[in-house]
Amino acid sequence: MTSQFYPEYDDNAAYGGNGYEGNDYGPIGAATPMYRPAVTAFGGGHGLAASLRAMRRITDRITAVVTVADNGGSSGRLREEFDCLPPGDLRQALAALCADDFVGRTWAQVMQSRFRGDGPLAGHAIGNLLIAGLWQELDDPVAGLDMVGQLLGTRGRVLPMSLMPLDITAEVVGLDPNRPDEMYSLTGQSTIAKTSAEVIEVHLDPPDPPASPSVLEAIETSDVLVLGPGSWFTSVMPHLLVPQIVEAIMDSDALKILTLNVAGADETNGFSPARHLEVLAEHEPRIRFDVVLADRSFARSDPHLGTFARNLGARIVEADLAMHDGSARHDPLRLGGGPPPGAGGGGPGGAFGWPRPTPRSWGCASGDTLSTHSLTS
Repeated sequence: MTSQFYPEYDDNAAYGGNGYEGNDYGPIGAATPMYRPAVTAFGGGHGLAASLRAMRRITDRITAVVTVADNGGSSGRLREEFDCLPPGDLRQALAALCADDFVGRTWAQVMQSRFRGDGPLAGHAIGNLLIAGLWQELDDPVAGLDMVGQLLGTRGRVLPMSLMPLDITAEVVGLDPNRPDEMYSLTGQSTIAKTSAEVIEVHLDPPDPPASPSVLEAIETSDVLVLGPGSWFTSVMPHLLVPQIVEAIMDSDALKILTLNVAGADETNGFSPARHLEVLAEHEPRIRFDVVLADRSFARSDPHLGTFARNLGARIVEADLAMHDGSARHDPLRLGGGPPPGAGGGGPGGAFGWPRPTPRSWGCASGDTLSTHSLTS
């Protein structure tokens, strides 16, 4: 059955008609007993959704940690009216973790559907209203999200980065073409995401917000931590501006993966792969990763990427990760495990196809994928 919510995919067809649940090879395309790692993924919006759709092929032990600074659209309206967390990116993560069957796809479509017309509900996502309603009833954001997850039958859990709504401020240059070197401040995620100026630095308001306690627990018990992909300054970077999250990541023995975007676009228009790493290190110099996962075409456009990755303690793993349509989006099928061997795919696992953990062996070379090496703790 072709997904109505994700029309570019027919997961059942891609897996020989069996989909995620019934494939003889399992979601990583390997006819062996599967290790299901506990994974915590950080991000927001479409980038995190693509990452989660990849991960759910490998494990159901997923925790999605989502930014809470959105101030536009339906989320912004609900946030302003009810003084609640913005539900939109949380909704997208829940929809991405819905099971890949008829019921799951239907729920995902319902969660993402928006009211039409020109009345007071116009533009609101149904999922946003459901989440906001449960928050109002339960007075507990985490409990409300868990209840929505139970209703949808999600293959994992979705948590807010912090339990307080946040704002993002960016310092930019190039906003005024007559004063290209002058620095300006922009406030609000929706404003920053649309600016044509170059973003130099971002801050959270209030600064140093407390992390959700459930997030810290998830990090502590994870086998794998994944940051990115997504809007680099408004979805990825905010997680590194929460001191408790940074400390927990640094203290963790989990495999740490930084997933680069497949192109410099939108907030990072014109950025090279190395520049993505550079601005991340400028915001949090202490952070280290084990792996920088990059789309092969994007990575090979930048001869400096290897140097910047090594400065973060990481090796580069390249794979073909981009959508077939040429857009600057990750293909979840490539990221999380394409068709099994002999079905037109690239073999077991895709980029996120972790094997059962063994002592770490960093003998992988540029061009390898995570699925073919012992990249686990």
